[in-house]
Amino acid sequence: MDGQLSAEDWKIGVDIGGTFMDFCALETRSGRIASLKVLTTPDDPGAELGTGLDLLAAREGLDPAAVSRFVHGTTVGINTVIQRNGARLAMFTNAGFEDVIELARLRMPDMYSLFCNRPDPLVPRDMIFGLPVRMRADGRRTDAPEGAVAEAVAQARAAGAQGIIVALLHAWRDSAQEAAIRQEIETIAPELFVFTSSEVWPVIREYERTSTAILNGYVHPRVSGYLGALEARLTAQGVPARAMLTKSNGGVMTAGEGRRDCVSMLLSGTASGVIGAAWLARQAGESRILTLDIGGTSADFALIIDGEVQFGSDELVGEFPLHIPSVSVSSIGIGGGSIASVDEHGMLRVGPESAGSIPGPACYGRGGTRATITDAMVVCGWLGHSEMAYGQLDMRLDLAREAVGGLAAQLGREVEATAQAILDIAISELFVEVEKLSSRAGIDLRDFALMPFGGGGPMLGAFLAKELGMPRVIAPRRPGVVSALGGLVADLKGDFIRTVFADLDAARLPLLRAHFQALAAEGKAWLAAQGHAGAVELKLSADMRYAGQSYEIEVALEPDWLSDLAKLTEAFHAAHRRIYDFNDPEGRIELVNLRLSAIGAGPKPDLTELAHVEAGETREVQVHIGTWRPVPLHSRVALAAGTTFDGPAIVAQEDTTFAIPAGARARVDGNLNIHLQFEA
Repeated sequence: MDGQLSAEDWKIGVDIGGTFMDFCALETRSGRIASLKVLTTPDDPGAELGTGLDLLAAREGLDPAAVSRFVHGTTVGINTVIQRNGARLAMFTNAGFEDVIELARLRMPDMYSLFCNRPDPLVPRDMIFGLPVRMRADGRRTDAPEGAVAEAVAQARAAGAQGIIVALLHAWRDSAQEAAIRQEIETIAPELFVFTSSEVWPVIREYERTSTAILNGYVHPRVSGYLGALEARLTAQGVPARAMLTKSNGGVMTAGEGRRDCVSMLLSGTASGVIGAAWLARQAGESRILTLDIGGTSADFALIIDGEVQFGSDELVGEFPLHIPSVSVSSIGIGGGSIASVDEHGMLRVGPESAGSIPGPACYGRGGTRATITDAMVVCGWLGHSEMAYGQLDMRLDLAREAVGGLAAQLGREVEATAQAILDIAISELFVEVEKLSSRAGIDLRDFALMPFGGGGPMLGAFLAKELGMPRVIAPRRPGVVSALGGLVADLKGDFIRTVFADLDAARLPLLRAHFQALAAEGKAWLAAQGHAGAVELKLSADMRYAGQSYEIEVALEPDWLSDLAKLTEAFHAAHRRIYDFNDPEGRIELVNLRLSAIGAGPKPDLTELAHVEAGETREVQVHIGTWRPVPLHSRVALAAGTTFDGPAIVAQEDTTFAIPAGARARVDGNLNIHLQFEA
């Protein structure tokens, strides 16, 4: 590589899942995109990063010293919650309010089951300590008497606490009381980390504020340790760029901030996939998309409506709701590595247990012996005809047949029929989850196109779309690394909130404008701290409700409307009407929170300039579709714009395999996306 290239030569997005770490690298001078998959190393987390950078250097001429942007999406936070191996926490709250997280919202996980239980809280009841402090509604305070905090710290230490969460009543109104307790704890016990609810997410409701702070503290040691190792490895590789992280809200932040603001990156990997898919959909002129991201362990679904990613504030992290703004994603434990088994009743089951990267599916030849979805695809002939994972895997048909054959023997069926049954069950599980999502969103899936990505999405996506009656499927040029691409193109994005909790009337407008100015200043300062020096976009919204309602809705606002009561009022009425199909023009309106997103644009490559093809062959292979039959195998790199062909067919490429069922007509567009249209 030319040693005279500038420091603006490479920008890299990286995403790590259960089986692979994905890389997407943009050479800024030429606009060329390079991609790669590397098997994860559970025994040595982070080693795959060095391997990937070395391979990009060898194969693509990447100079680590010329990397100006490095964005990483990770599952370390959410995995910590799911596996329940986070920090042992103590919590300090007001005396008499020690049961806030136990009471939660008095909802059961399954309202139709008499036998369901809430998950055990992340902070046990005996690790919650009440302090004789109080913040009254009028702002008057009763602070802790001398020695009260020290006594609670001593008890927490004796119980083995690694960190302390301070969550007090009305801390959204005034954070000083929590801050004073935090300072005292840090003086008494500097070895303990401390988070206050008002610094993590200062909203009015105690449970939401407290549980968010607990999630932040629970994952803090693992996240902080992981990010420290990440930065050290980048330094060792000679990468000068400051490490950035994808966030649950679809933006990015510095790794340094991520060490404290851990809760903001709990859904890091899933969010970046949706952001990448939304950007690709806009490039392809698609405005209504159902995304399907299948990795080795799970499948994630999200909706893109009118070209915009959908957001929520109650997404689940494991069994716990996340109350900060997040890309709205639904997940199910079906992935390429999901293990098939026969239960005690003789029924075939698929997932949620996964083979991961070690030992992986049997066909990988890495020691796995249990049949997975990937093995079933190999047995049926959809996989195994070309190199996989950028030449790192050679599919072993013999090992796949041996693994599936064990299940076939238990079921008394042929090996091919058992493999097809595994695929049918997986698709039916995906079908049920998508139907739930469409019902909640109130949409007609026939108006949407399915975009499958991830290593497993293109394998199953077209079959799922056909079962759902979705007429169209679009597969991007590099579906296996869309999540890494999402990190590459993501914007810097910070979310900020102020609780107002007041009637919406003319007298409150000056207060709203003052809050907006404070939020705007905070957002701009945050972007500057992230190193952003370009244009700033500010998106304003408010949580509003009719007086007497228990829950509010988020309403998009324009800053100019904060001087126009009529526009604010009509915006809420219109949003309420759109969601609930009614509104009350005479109803009194309450404004609970003002929200602001501060956005600094990230890099956006021009895919049109990159649309080129290479030499490749088309040949026939045998696929089992009820019976063995010849099916064309296309090389993705050889499919030029304007190419058309019919299913059944297979499209092989380095990062995944696109399986196309019968009844589909394929067309390649100018950006080299493959569009499928199913017969009516």
